[in-house]
Amino acid sequence: MRLFHISHTDLDGFGCQLITKEFFKKVHYYNANYGVEVKLALKKVILDIKNHKDEKLFLIISDLNLTLQESDELDKEVNLLKEDGFDITLQLLDHHITGKTSAAKYDWYFLDDKRCATKIVYDFMIEKFDADIVYLKSLVDAINAVDIWLENEEKNFEFGKVLMSMVIKAREINSILFANLDRELKFFLLQNAIKYLDLEDGHIKLDNAVHSLKKEFLKEHEDDTLDNLSAKYLVKCLDDVKDELTIFYKGQKGLLTYCLGSISIPANSFLRANYDYDFFIDINRKGNSSFRADGKLDVSQLASKLANGGGHINASGCKFEDFTDTIDLLEVKAFIQNKLDKLD
Repeated sequence: MRLFHISHTDLDGFGCQLITKEFFKKVHYYNANYGVEVKLALKKVILDIKNHKDEKLFLIISDLNLTLQESDELDKEVNLLKEDGFDITLQLLDHHITGKTSAAKYDWYFLDDKRCATKIVYDFMIEKFDADIVYLKSLVDAINAVDIWLENEEKNFEFGKVLMSMVIKAREINSILFANLDRELKFFLLQNAIKYLDLEDGHIKLDNAVHSLKKEFLKEHEDDTLDNLSAKYLVKCLDDVKDELTIFYKGQKGLLTYCLGSISIPANSFLRANYDYDFFIDINRKGNSSFRADGKLDVSQLASKLANGGGHINASGCKFEDFTDTIDLLEVKAFIQNKLDKLD
């Protein structure tokens, strides 16, 4: 069975995916906040599902409530897939009371506001699949205590607070450009947190250990500061996917990133390490873009031609007013490459 799992972007959301990860072998994960991100994630998952027609498929949505319109559209899409011969099961597992209308209409929409989504998914996996995940129970209880704010469960509540802070502050890997690696970091932190659960003052010991755990995940050989390890890891990640991110302008080669932010250090590091690349562009969800070069291209002129931007020869920027928010990097690349191809 192949799993497609959309979940929230907080501790509870990643907790849900950690549980399914421990059972399913073939998985596709997506994380979304509310609003447009949910719509984009649903659109993306349906497109991805269409590439796996001859398999048994399971779509889980957790820790996200859908509006009635979103539920109607999703139900229609899944039924069309079934009519087209897809063997697909849809299950939503959530605890937000705002999904009450959708839950009343669809049997695939499970709502229970007395448990956090992680606990709902945990119980579901044991009941439906007899999943061997009992070793996660203490972690699940801690997540449940903080997510639905059970202050009376003092030990779990205090430990859960550390877990929540740990996940929220795990920003060392860009969650949009490298969603899978960012998720792996959060899984790594949560899995390592388990060994502190039964220790005296375990929440304090975990809080002290988070910095070291992050460094353990990021470093390859020699130790360094967390900031330096993060920068090195980012450049390595960019190098690993540079073919997918490559764009061209009049025979010159550039790298495109999406929502990377604060690009001066990583852009310059990448360009110095990859002499065949001439420029670097980062664009965010609002269409604001930053350009960097290393003497081979006047990016102030490029920014000016593209969207009336400007700046310095090696550091400039502009805003694309016609850019549409998306979570699909290929759509972003097509947008920018199309702009570059139209330039004189």
